[in-house]
Amino acid sequence: MHVPIKATMEKVPGGMMLIPLLIGAVLATFAPDSAKFFGSFTGALFTGGTTILAVFYVCMGASIDIKATPYILKKGGVLFGAKVLFAVIIGVIAGRFMSELPIEGGLLAGLSVLAILAALNDTNGGLYMALMGQYGKPKDVAAYSVMTLESGPFLTMLTLGVAGLSAFPWQALVGAIIPLLLGVLLGTLDPAMRKFLSSAAPVLIPFFALALGFGLNLEKVLSAGLLGIALGLFVLIAGGAVLFFADKLSGGTGLAGLAAATTAGNAATVPMLVAAANPAYLPAAGPATVLVAASVVVTAIGCPLIVAWYAKRLKAKEAAAAPEVAHAV
Repeated sequence: MHVPIKATMEKVPGGMMLIPLLIGAVLATFAPDSAKFFGSFTGALFTGGTTILAVFYVCMGASIDIKATPYILKKGGVLFGAKVLFAVIIGVIAGRFMSELPIEGGLLAGLSVLAILAALNDTNGGLYMALMGQYGKPKDVAAYSVMTLESGPFLTMLTLGVAGLSAFPWQALVGAIIPLLLGVLLGTLDPAMRKFLSSAAPVLIPFFALALGFGLNLEKVLSAGLLGIALGLFVLIAGGAVLFFADKLSGGTGLAGLAAATTAGNAATVPMLVAAANPAYLPAAGPATVLVAASVVVTAIGCPLIVAWYAKRLKAKEAAAAPEVAHAV
């Protein structure tokens, strides 16, 4: 019996990522202990997102032409700079209307500058790399090596003006780049390894998406209510628009900008870390954690849909332009 599973998944925009991600999120919501219950390989499949991503990074690195390094720095720098600048501007504007404390009543109850900046400042790197691995170029994937500077509470603390926190752990940054460099080295030294490793990258996407989904809890979206969904949509749409045009202005298609319009899963830990460094933000940390977690879920689901839609549009434009070029020749 033939069941067209792959073809069916590919009919859904971003289906190779979105469907496993939703399956993982449903399992995490209704059977959160399933990874622990089954343990062994099944548990590793649900919780091994970081390991799978590390392998994915090596495979993508193998397919990168070493001559593309300036492009990687340019692309990553533009996306990183645009995201940080947008967060700073929003932080300054929001700071004029709100203090360190969250809003106490009304439709915006629980919202704070801390929640907004924590959601904006940290890109979901795994999602970005998986999307660009599927729809973009290997060197676009590698651009995330620059954006790893966003990880953790550093940028949020910096934007909030917390004193004495002007450094970030260089070990974490170097550790994020090593798998990529290993892949580049293997691919450069041996064309056979480049072909072998690069062909494995697409296979890893649904497995990584499943593990990413298992780290999400759909109940958090409901508990955050419409405000959490609105925050996620703000990151996805407003942040996505800024990154899209920044990417276009730097000579890109805009696809990488859209793929970077997400909130990383570890961003939900940032409010508590900021509050630990500055107790003035302690009242805002609890509500901010829930709101940021909602933004993680909303952007993780919405971003693949938008990227897949835009990638399809770009492909259609290229197909339409091809006959015209051939006719002109």
